[in-house]
Amino acid sequence: MDLISSRQNALVRACRELADAADPLGARVLLDGLHLVRDARDAGLRLEVVGVASSRLAYDSEERQLAERCDADGTPVYEVTDKAFAAISPVRTPSGLVAIARRTPSDLEAIYGHPTAFVLVVTDVQDPGNLGALVRAAEAGGVTGVLVCGASAHPFSWKALRGSMGSALRLPIASVADSGTCLRRLQDLQFRIIAAVPRDGRDPDAINWSGRLALVVGAEGAGLRDDIRDACDEGVTVPMTPPVESLNVAVATAILIYAARRQRSPVATTTRPSQGPVHDRATADPIRRR
Repeated sequence: MDLISSRQNALVRACRELADAADPLGARVLLDGLHLVRDARDAGLRLEVVGVASSRLAYDSEERQLAERCDADGTPVYEVTDKAFAAISPVRTPSGLVAIARRTPSDLEAIYGHPTAFVLVVTDVQDPGNLGALVRAAEAGGVTGVLVCGASAHPFSWKALRGSMGSALRLPIASVADSGTCLRRLQDLQFRIIAAVPRDGRDPDAINWSGRLALVVGAEGAGLRDDIRDACDEGVTVPMTPPVESLNVAVATAILIYAARRQRSPVATTTRPSQGPVHDRATADPIRRR
């Protein structure tokens, strides 16, 4: 296993670049930590390169065990000194294991066309941790796909990936630049569109959650824009006991998803198509020892 000790090494630079700016298509993602790297491998993504901290190789750690399995699979694995690893990892307390993975971007029309579609539409959610938590709740609650719209955070930034705890690597997710375009497409396909609103919506248990359905949730604080709410068929509001007036967007959305699940299960179950290994290694950026 080659040793990386320089902060100027190509692997260090590649990780820093992805930490600073996620790949626009989400085809190449930075994975930080044992959990995400293991989930990506289990989901069939091709790991382009793996870096493991020297301190985690000094004993029989889980990071060392996973690195050895990746090495046996043919993935390039590098030992990284702890000093250099501090420059690789985007988190304040380095995890000891990072990887760059290749994924196949989800097909937008496949999300729209799912036969029992239950789509979560996320618009203008700017905090990547919140976006990741929304994706996690969506997978857990049987959502079949997520559409990320407007000024939302990048769903495949390292922060959003950590927030999703691996769900973003399994659940079909696609970005749509304009929220209005997204809703018009859903209307054309005869989806029933439910807007999550802070007040004056129907009780979650009074909503008919059956059939091809889209749940639309909006920005932290501001919620949905008036034009987006007006484009939806009806609104739903999570009932709250005073003096509480609002919930975190991920918490409120999880409550609504599970209200839907009570009606839809077991009809609507999340499909988790394997991304499958990517065999075109010519597209991979070579990482060499320096």
